[in-house]
Amino acid sequence: MPLPFLTADGAFDAQDDDAPLDHDDRDRWRRPYRPGPWRVAGSALLLLLSAFMLLATMIIAFTGAWAGAAVCLVAALGVIGTALRILMAGVWVSRTGLRRVGLLRTRSIAWSEVGEVRTVQQPVRWLGLPRTVQGQALTAAGRDGAELPVLLTDHNADFLSRAEAFDRAVDMVAAWADEHRAVPV
Repeated sequence: MPLPFLTADGAFDAQDDDAPLDHDDRDRWRRPYRPGPWRVAGSALLLLLSAFMLLATMIIAFTGAWAGAAVCLVAALGVIGTALRILMAGVWVSRTGLRRVGLLRTRSIAWSEVGEVRTVQQPVRWLGLPRTVQGQALTAAGRDGAELPVLLTDHNADFLSRAEAFDRAVDMVAAWADEHRAVPV
């Protein structure tokens, strides 16, 4: 079964550096980088936990305790939804704008509202935890000068210990921004 939210649509497999944005459908939201091993491992562990929860649901249902089976099923479905949401988290781009998908909310910004996209050195959260370390962050500034939330960091679940992947992702998001900010949608 293909999982389109796990692929980078071959963005880094292309050998031609002159055309980094060769895609068939630019209106579709796409992540310009592959999810990192920490994000995939966390989701895999949650899916493993949900498998055990579904097995427990089946055992509880066979005993005839339907209310307990229903509660266990709802909890397992919640864990599965959380695992999928963790996999989908990150920055997505399309012709219409920039989208930052988080665990609990999604924020979309039209390219016409984005003034500039830049990399800055600042304290960043390590794997999304409260602990901060010095690192790089990809930020976007609005046309009116308003600072938008941090898009990517080199210490998040996608780029921890993968500096080259962070640089490629920053370049891809910047290329999308440069191409689509000047073009009216």
